[in-house]
Amino acid sequence: MDGQHPDQHPAKRNFPVAAGIFFGLGLGGFFDGIVLHQILQWHHMLSSAGYPPDNLDNLRFNIVWDGIFHASTYIFTAVGLALLWRSGRRQHIRWSGKLLPGSILMGFGIFNLVEGVIDHHLLGLHHVNETVPIDQWLYWDLGFLAWGAAMLVGGWWLLREGQAETSAPLHDANSPAKR
Repeated sequence: MDGQHPDQHPAKRNFPVAAGIFFGLGLGGFFDGIVLHQILQWHHMLSSAGYPPDNLDNLRFNIVWDGIFHASTYIFTAVGLALLWRSGRRQHIRWSGKLLPGSILMGFGIFNLVEGVIDHHLLGLHHVNETVPIDQWLYWDLGFLAWGAAMLVGGWWLLREGQAETSAPLHDANSPAKR
């Protein structure tokens, strides 16, 4: 051991990127479920998997699976909170304000990319906007993937900027280098 308290060890004091990514996964799922499934009613979890919401039984079936989907996004969010809480209870270090939003954007983007590729393209469980003519579904699905990729790249950029700011030495309050 190097004589330092475990919470003072530099590796133990880094920003918990995984917390932000889990928050982003959860928020991405909540956005999809609340906005696309419930408010806009563009699709449901299994609406293209043989259960179109064109009768009450299929709608009920889809709502149950929408609920299971929401439960998983709740778990992602709770894991993100637990990781952030555990890290925040350690000895405080200076974190850039870009780290949490950057890692959340990364998680949101990862959600869109994984959910989009698996549910929309590989399994065909549903598509982003099933209220438009079927020949337009692919455009909405590809737009969803592009949006996810943009959030992932933008989040990665913010995270890198935040990591650089966090590792930069603190400057005197009168220093012109202070941001």
